[in-house]
Amino acid sequence: MLEKYASNPARARGRLYPEEESAFRSCFQRDRDRIIHASAFRRLKHKTQVFVEHEGDYFRTRLTHSIEVAQVARTIAGALGLNGELTEAVALAHDLGHTPFGHTGEDALADCMAPYGGFDHNAQAIRIVTSLERHYAEWDGLNLTWETLEALAKHNGPVTGALPYALAEYNARHDLELGTYAGPEAQVAALSDDIAYNNHDLQDGLRAELFTDDDICALPIIGACYAEVDALYPGLGSYRRRHEALRRVFGVMVSDVINESRRLIAALDPQRVEDVRAAGAPVVQFSAPLWADLKEIRAFLFARMYRAPSVVEMRERVTGVVMDLFPLYLSQPEHLPRHWKGDIAAAKDRTALARVVADYIAGMTDRFALQEHERLLPASGA
Repeated sequence: MLEKYASNPARARGRLYPEEESAFRSCFQRDRDRIIHASAFRRLKHKTQVFVEHEGDYFRTRLTHSIEVAQVARTIAGALGLNGELTEAVALAHDLGHTPFGHTGEDALADCMAPYGGFDHNAQAIRIVTSLERHYAEWDGLNLTWETLEALAKHNGPVTGALPYALAEYNARHDLELGTYAGPEAQVAALSDDIAYNNHDLQDGLRAELFTDDDICALPIIGACYAEVDALYPGLGSYRRRHEALRRVFGVMVSDVINESRRLIAALDPQRVEDVRAAGAPVVQFSAPLWADLKEIRAFLFARMYRAPSVVEMRERVTGVVMDLFPLYLSQPEHLPRHWKGDIAAAKDRTALARVVADYIAGMTDRFALQEHERLLPASGA
């Protein structure tokens, strides 16, 4: 039932290390399953989305966020006639490279790594699935298909200019054609990420009491959804009212992407997936009016949630944790666990050692980073 421009597993480009195909699962299903069973995927349950993992049981983590992205992505992929297994694999893996403490941790680690080639979470995801997951007898990584790796590298668009070292290293071995757009399934995963965090950040901000329902009713899309719920269910309890309104906001975004993408695909009339890659612009997009509304919502969230005093205070604390741990491990790599000793021994210079340290810190969960900081630097006060 796939459209002609979808990624067809029967025409997949294969894996870096050839494998016999499964009798029961497509190559993209196997990719998805390997991602779900990866250690890095399990660690996402203790990694920050906005709030540090221990701050509340009901706030999103990277794991719950990734599951929500996958659910949205499957819906959109099905409506557009795309490959659901590939779309889901990309959605589940798109945040594997995130550090502890979310974007705050990434910014801190990028500052630490500036003299050593920098740090980028998308490139780190490639490094994880091609090298750092070490469970299989015949290769490092998960040996994913070219299509899944391409999607992870380029789901936000072509990668040009100076490449992050983690991506450049793998691309030299296995050309992911970084200068083009990714296939449509990767584009769906990228937009589904936007939909999921726009929706759940509103929910988490309300739960944290950083703003109120009345505050967000002044925003586009949201106010109309609350008004619809009030007309249908007068006197509804506050939590049910909120849920009913925000699920409608969710539906508005999903419907808009499906309708706009159908329009763009019809105008392009792609005959194969390569036509989507060569289109010069994404074919999976929000409409211009909805995108303008979402920018207003994002501006509100930036001011009232991401820069809320309590969030900023925690950001400053966890930035100190990363900034303290990195130079400590770099100067005293014996503090890394025993199974990292081979990587340390293989590091030929300070840059190579810094990249080992970055791999180790990036893989930490929030709680483990805090515990290690307390164990190794108990008097630092971070």
